Amino acid sequence: MSTITTPADEQAQRVGDRSAKRERMRGLLERTGARGVLLTSHEAVAWYLDGPRTHVSLAGPPVLAVAVHPEHDIVYAPRNEAERLAAEELLPEDAEAIVRVPWHEPLEQAARRAAGEAARSAAAPRGDAVLPETALASELRAARASLLPGELARYRALGAETARALGDVARAARPGDSERATAAELHAALASRGIDPLVALVAGAARLPHRHPLPTGGALGDRAMLVVCGRRHGLIANATRWLTTGEADDEREARIRSVEAAYLDATVPGATLDAVLAAGVARYATAGFDAEEWQQHHQGGPTGYAGRDPRATPGASDVVQERHAFAWNPSAPGCKIEDTVVAGSAGIEVLTVEPAWPTATTAGRERPLPLRY
Repeated sequence: MSTITTPADEQAQRVGDRSAKRERMRGLLERTGARGVLLTSHEAVAWYLDGPRTHVSLAGPPVLAVAVHPEHDIVYAPRNEAERLAAEELLPEDAEAIVRVPWHEPLEQAARRAAGEAARSAAAPRGDAVLPETALASELRAARASLLPGELARYRALGAETARALGDVARAARPGDSERATAAELHAALASRGIDPLVALVAGAARLPHRHPLPTGGALGDRAMLVVCGRRHGLIANATRWLTTGEADDEREARIRSVEAAYLDATVPGATLDAVLAAGVARYATAGFDAEEWQQHHQGGPTGYAGRDPRATPGASDVVQERHAFAWNPSAPGCKIEDTVVAGSAGIEVLTVEPAWPTATTAGRERPLPLRY
């Protein structure tokens, strides 16, 4: 039986998650000896304040910053944004903590100036000055890695709706449609669900060698790739789907699913990111691809409040945690696979699932096939 979540339930989850995040940050500050840190990136601010829309322009910097101290938080916002943010985006406790700064001053600069003035007026010691977020980047990634109950509930809903948006557009597409028209449909399908389309890539048959195919006026043709990254409540769902007029499950599809299976099998709590990457990289050759194919495109990595948080690279020492979101995207010429998943001691949960989409079983998991159109 499904559980109905009410607005009151959602608010309670946000409050509970926010309290847990504050405790994580207090522990981080204690371990590092820092008296405070100023969060200024979309991923850090959206995570810590539990899901507000931190942007006006998707291409612009956040319109919120928050100084986190062991005893209290201070939220900074430009005067022309503060009332809307307080009324529509923030929890009451954070709305009450807003300090309004001039709109014509860069937000991080204004926040640091205001924090300094507050410290001086309180005769605070120099050690009370906040650190920039970049000084604790790896520690902050670790703090936000393990999803809390409210976050996980929102992520599951986002994943299902993102997959449905992809499915709706794919089922309506035809080989003669242009890449741009298909991308426009992807944008509309996401936006109508309250999902910000951060990425919408479309490659028709003529452009499949490109790993990041920004859409053009060319036709989809007999094989096409659709890629989306959609953000809601600060969380990002990443997924790739294929269309074909030919065989849905050909040899290359099975081989790229094998590479992905190596990544997913290795993504277990306690593993380091470079070890997981090495497991997937090693599978390319045994799956019949060039052993250096992984060098042609990034392989993905942790996700959540950033598209990749961070991208997996050799030597990356981040550790897989319980309830840790990932989006691996192994690829080779003409094939790629990608979904947003949550890793844990019980295994892999795929979030970007649409029951109507065709699948094949690989390593005990249902994985997407190309849709015949």
